[in-house]
Amino acid sequence: MRAIRIDGFGGFDRLRVEDVSEPRLGIGDVLVRTIASAINPVDDKTRRGGIAGAMPAPPMVLGWDVAGVVLDPGAAMDDLRVGDRVFAMVPQLATGHGTWADLIAIPAHQVARAPEGTSLVEAATLPLPGLTAWQALAGLELRSGQRLLVAGGTGAVGGIAVQLARHVGVEVHALVSRPAQVAAVRALGAEQAFDDPAALEPGTYDAVFDTFGAPVLDAIADGGRYTSVATEAGPVPDLSHRKVRTTLHQVSPDAGALAEIARLVDAGALRARVHAAFPLHRVREAHEHFARGGLTGKIALTF
Repeated sequence: MRAIRIDGFGGFDRLRVEDVSEPRLGIGDVLVRTIASAINPVDDKTRRGGIAGAMPAPPMVLGWDVAGVVLDPGAAMDDLRVGDRVFAMVPQLATGHGTWADLIAIPAHQVARAPEGTSLVEAATLPLPGLTAWQALAGLELRSGQRLLVAGGTGAVGGIAVQLARHVGVEVHALVSRPAQVAAVRALGAEQAFDDPAALEPGTYDAVFDTFGAPVLDAIADGGRYTSVATEAGPVPDLSHRKVRTTLHQVSPDAGALAEIARLVDAGALRARVHAAFPLHRVREAHEHFARGGLTGKIALTF
């Protein structure tokens, strides 16, 4: 079968489509035929060797997201059937076994049925950013009527966070990096949008969800909450003197949350955003496109 691997860290030329052995199903695994995946910032950083701390050594298969079709449900036969459309997030950095391959063996507890009303290409753009946003918002413990600032509101994670928070009645404001993004984040549900951190009023927000390391700490109200996923920005600040709880969030697999995300997609409360799709043999071109930025959605890979 085909897989996209890197044999070392470096440039786009490290990305290679190779023939590899088919995976063996372990106890509790589901065999999935990949239809699509997506490029996330973590994939780009891994290829460049930019992930700090312990990680698997090359060669390795990249990819965290997958949407596909069940070929063998294994022991999950009561829940999944051959031919079911599914999606999942696989924590690639933990094992080096990613999703950019024709066939993937995935623990059944990480797999959920894909949204019925979307293509599998669209579904493949949701697992990692969707779970990141879902889990980070759960940690912020927001209630209807409270005010949330999403820093990076047009990004993959931020855009989903805006939609999820708005759906549960939270007043959502967004910080974006360019004036041209203001209309886009308003279309996702943000009631106000800013392209300059200096425009944020101090002490305004019950919670802040920071996706890129923005200078927004003064905007949090005393006693509020702050969650960041910007690991490259370093440790989260200590704001205990203001009774502000700060957290650096790390995403984890969660089939139950994915099922809820699928339900919201089918209900029209959440939409996937695909900027462009590339077949796997054009993976280097896809990464180059990703690295240029200015995206209006995710870069998908099709198999």
